[in-house]
Amino acid sequence: MYWLLALMTCSLVGMIAMGIYLEMRPFHQAQTWFKSTVSVNLLTFVVAQIVLLLLGIQEVMAEPTASTAVREISVGMGLAMIGVGIPTAFATIGAGIAVGPVGAASLAVIAEKPEVFGRTLVYLGLAEGIAIYGLVVSILLLGKLG
Repeated sequence: MYWLLALMTCSLVGMIAMGIYLEMRPFHQAQTWFKSTVSVNLLTFVVAQIVLLLLGIQEVMAEPTASTAVREISVGMGLAMIGVGIPTAFATIGAGIAVGPVGAASLAVIAEKPEVFGRTLVYLGLAEGIAIYGLVVSILLLGKLG
């Protein structure tokens, strides 16, 4: 299976090298060989990915079951764990929405008045605090699950 990972790595390195080459030397009509080279690299990568997936599934299915006791997670516990992550997700999205305009405005103000740098950091900190609150709520909810 390692030979397959090496093949995929070589294919990816080839595609990256081709992209760098074409970035440094822009496409000319005389260079028609790049289309076939990129196609071969991409085809090699896709085929290797499919074979890796099939071999990986075969190895996992053939593996003997572990003799250690594994704690089963019920559907309700799984839904509860998803519910624990939701406050962090929404708080992070909200913080991202808040930091965007505040950061842009603070950069504009700093460009005109550099002495208000500290005040703009306070505003950015308040906007980023929203994400911290969501993380704290998720940690408290996770403590209730155990």
